[in-house]
This record gives sequence, C-alpha cells and structure tokens, in this order.
Amino acid sequence: MTYVIAQPCVDLKDKACIDECPVDCIYEGPRKMYINPDECVDCGACEPVCPVEAIFYEDAVPDEWAGYATADQEVFALADVSGGASAAGVMAADHPVVAAEAVKAAG
Repeated sequence: MTYVIAQPCVDLKDKACIDECPVDCIYEGPRKMYINPDECVDCGACEPVCPVEAIFYEDAVPDEWAGYATADQEVFALADVSGGASAAGVMAADHPVVAAEAVKAAG
C-alpha cells in the first residue's frame, strides 16, 4: 500500500507535498504530481500539507476518482524515472486518466 495523488492536484501542483516528503518520492508530471509507489515509505507526511486534499491512502481514494487509485503506479511502469524526484525533472507525459481531464480555468 502507498499514497496516491488524485484529481484535485491536476493543473494545481502546489508542491507543498514535495517539501514534506522525507524520501524524495513525489515526482512532477506535466499536469499533476505523482508518488512513486516503489519509493514511498507510507509515512503520510505529504497528506496533511496538501492544500486541496488530493492525497489519499491507496485504498481510500474516493469512488469519483477511482481511476487515480492506480495512476501513480501505472505512470511509473511506463516512465523511465526512479531514484529520487529531485534529480528527475518533469516527467515527459501524464497518465492517460490525467491527460483526459479538462484543463482547469486559471482563476
């Protein structure tokens, strides 16, 4: 089990979670942040600092965002990134469930 970042993060990417993560496992995608499940130690430090409450324990993702329950895991299966987010830069592509989201209006 691990934490995942769901729909409220899409087009926001506040990054407060990155500052709290003690193991550097939160990577930046073009439209949202992703938690690498192979690097996450389930400490939960990221969850309370998320300003839009987008971070959930893997089996607690709300039904309305069910596609996000596996998005973080699947995006790392496709992307060639690991070994710490701070050195990785922005990932080349988002998971298809994120890419399919309508772009949020700036406001």
